[in-house]
Amino acid sequence: MSIDGLLYGILDTGYVEPEQMLQVAEALLEGGVGVLQLRAKGYDCAGVIALVREHMPHLVERCKVHGVPFVINDFAEAAVELQADGLHIGQDDGSLESVRQIVGEHMLIGRSTHSVSQACAALEEGFDYIGFGPLFPTPTKQGRPGIGIEQVSEVEKKVGGKIPVFCIGGIKPQNLELVLASGARRVVIVSSLLQAEDITKAAEQILNHLRAV
Repeated sequence: MSIDGLLYGILDTGYVEPEQMLQVAEALLEGGVGVLQLRAKGYDCAGVIALVREHMPHLVERCKVHGVPFVINDFAEAAVELQADGLHIGQDDGSLESVRQIVGEHMLIGRSTHSVSQACAALEEGFDYIGFGPLFPTPTKQGRPGIGIEQVSEVEKKVGGKIPVFCIGGIKPQNLELVLASGARRVVIVSSLLQAEDITKAAEQILNHLRAV
């Protein structure tokens, strides 16, 4: 399985109660997200495994039905245990080589990057895709200032032609046109999707914008 979608969806425990996770996941999948990540801040590795097994036991299968990679944030052991398609790690979560020793050669691995130099380093190291941001300040990244949109064109030019670059951080329907005008082609949208009255419809509308670029 490869990463080739335009819209990256995140099941974030900061916005979605465990009991609603499967329903929200299905809405995101129906809306056309090309990647689905579970981000469970405040959980340890065992907690992430328990969360999925208790509240989303069929999530991996549902993602496969839709042809969408299921990605675990942060915890390599949980990604292996849950038979996820991918793992997403931050700048401080070790090297690609060290993570590969846990998850094997075939799992997709993404890296969070906050500058063009970090993005180029991730490409050089061999990551399958990157997140680039946060473009704007966002509650999901407390204490991290937005890096702005000035570097988007450069990172797309240097990295985007080789691996997918997903711009992230405070992106919402109201500023999506600005983000796309800066050169972005793929985005991660969290709070605006998860708090939408109709998640599926909201995802479809965002995808229409992305496909029109």
